[in-house]
Amino acid sequence: MRDPKLTGYGPHPVEGLTPVQRIEVDSTNVPCDGEVGVGGLGHPRVWLRMSAGATEVTCPYCSITYVLKPGADAGGGHGH
Repeated sequence: MRDPKLTGYGPHPVEGLTPVQRIEVDSTNVPCDGEVGVGGLGHPRVWLRMSAGATEVTCPYCSITYVLKPGADAGGGHGH
């Protein structure tokens, strides 16, 4: 996955194209392997990091969007 700090690119949902699959999470760092929810074929496990001040991040492989729960750890968890 590209580092948005280096490339200026970060995956974002596109209305009408990106599947609407949103999962609430407790941390700004979340793992994704594409197996959540619909049970697709999956993809390599990646760690997704919400940028500072963001409350969601979208996986560039499967388009699952992870949304930070209100009051959750905005500090980022374990640092991946």
